[in-house]
Amino acid sequence: MTDLNSRALIVAKGFLFLLLAALSAGLLILASPDLRTVVLIAVLMWSSARLYYFLFYVLERYVDSSLRYSGLLALLRAIASSRSREGKSRARPR
Repeated sequence: MTDLNSRALIVAKGFLFLLLAALSAGLLILASPDLRTVVLIAVLMWSSARLYYFLFYVLERYVDSSLRYSGLLALLRAIASSRSREGKSRARPR
């Protein structure tokens, strides 16, 4: 799959994510209309945004500039492959 290069499509994708988040939050609030639900949804949205910022900006800028990933799946693959390599290097030679 190629990278998304069109500015208009990138902006549209951002609005679709916003729409999806707003629709999901609205449906959850309709299903359980109390203050606790609203607060939990707000905390979930805030913490998810901070996690994304941490994974794709903070790690690259402040921890290791080689930590660049195209998305969560690429990050998980890199973690899995590094653990696999560590496991092989720890194996005892025969």
